[in-house]
Amino acid sequence: MFSTRPPPFALPAPCEAALRAAYARPPRTYHTAEHVAEVIGEYEWVADTAGWDHPRDVYWAILCHDAIYEAGRPDNEARSAVLARRLAGAWLRSAGLDLDRVEALIVLTARHGALDAAALGRDAAHFVDCDMAILGAPPARFDAYDAAIAIEYAAVPRDAYRAGRRRFLASLLTAPRIFHSDLFHQRLDAAARENLARAVDRLGA
Repeated sequence: MFSTRPPPFALPAPCEAALRAAYARPPRTYHTAEHVAEVIGEYEWVADTAGWDHPRDVYWAILCHDAIYEAGRPDNEARSAVLARRLAGAWLRSAGLDLDRVEALIVLTARHGALDAAALGRDAAHFVDCDMAILGAPPARFDAYDAAIAIEYAAVPRDAYRAGRRRFLASLLTAPRIFHSDLFHQRLDAAARENLARAVDRLGA
């Protein structure tokens, strides 16, 4: 599921169906199965480049990290972690997962832009960077992501959305580090800063 190579463990058909249904639940334009597939692509790049200490736990956290998503809700990640536990308990008892570690990884994604890199372990730093790698994507892909986020927040008044989005993107742009790991910093920092500067300019003062 979501991967072009054999995953670290197989998903039973009912488990995969439940995840696919979750990521297909509208209204979503960015936080879809396509996003998960992109993050899995980054996961596979890390596996080939630096390796994972706990590849199974990270993989399951990626599959579930946005399974529950309602734009603007503060508990999406916590609810996604609960779903990860429930699905694993039902279908993945033999997968050797540390569900406490899975939950800890998922809830980190609620704090993008406010994490202390020094407090993150190696897997956690690479995990959150995989999720944020879209910031350093080619310009057309970044712009499509930025537009998709705006659609997901269509229920928010436009002035309020633009102000909040500009504040978040500007905070990333002015941070000493956008990515927490050296691996992603070296590869994507320059591209991410160009993308973020362009997006902030579009949103205006």
